[in-house]
Amino acid sequence: MAGWIVLAMVLWGIGWPALKVVTDTDVPVETVTFLRFAIMAVSFLPILYWRRKPLRLNRRTLRFTIAAGALNVAFMYFAFWGVQTGSAGAGGVIITVASPILTALLALIVFHTRVSPTQLLGLGVGLFGGMLMLEVWHADLLHSGNVFFIGSALVWAVLTLLGQQSHTEMEPIHFNFWLAVFAVPITLVPALPAGLGTVLHQDWTFWTGLLFLAIMGQTVASTIFFVASGKIGSAKAGSYMFLVPLTALVASFLLLGERPSFWLVAGGAVSTAAVYFINARKR
Repeated sequence: MAGWIVLAMVLWGIGWPALKVVTDTDVPVETVTFLRFAIMAVSFLPILYWRRKPLRLNRRTLRFTIAAGALNVAFMYFAFWGVQTGSAGAGGVIITVASPILTALLALIVFHTRVSPTQLLGLGVGLFGGMLMLEVWHADLLHSGNVFFIGSALVWAVLTLLGQQSHTEMEPIHFNFWLAVFAVPITLVPALPAGLGTVLHQDWTFWTGLLFLAIMGQTVASTIFFVASGKIGSAKAGSYMFLVPLTALVASFLLLGERPSFWLVAGGAVSTAAVYFINARKR
């Protein structure tokens, strides 16, 4: 199972340069986002057939799933805007590292979760690491795209809390499928005036990137991760996510020629240590 979950993390990391390839075209972000969710929803059908478990939605899970679907759309938009103005490697580092830190903060605020001194230290270290990654002493935060990546991380943190509420009543794979289904009509509304015909004139690199993002980066990778979480535990499975930033940086360097800045690497390392402290448990 370890080999499979490592594969999922590698696919997630490669997804960042693939996202950069897709955005470096004249296709509107609205159109790309709609197509990504539509392909994702269709590609889930073989997995649902393989699982052979009935899809159920009650009033409570429907409410959470629709809200999560809208947040998932917001996450995609922030990620697109980030790579349009910044680097794919930075997105892979900042979002993956900042998300668990922001999730811990939101859990503390919303659920009044008790935190140990070690976890408080982790939150402080994570904030410092985030400042390094953002290079807050510069005035061009919007130009770098890092602010959009922080926005993606914040949205993903809220999405994580919603997911935790819904997973008590439905399978994670089903939850992920419904996210894609509800995201399709939400993204179709802005995609229609933006124009869907522009994708017909794109070359094979665009379609390769889009199909990789929708099928390999989301449907396949997320399914592996959810199945692994059920077998080895979510905490142990989640620890493998530390492989994503490294994979994103290496893939962005090999595929796009991006060279990460010193502060991005340093801040990512500091924030990774923060995630360790935040997840520390008393013996």
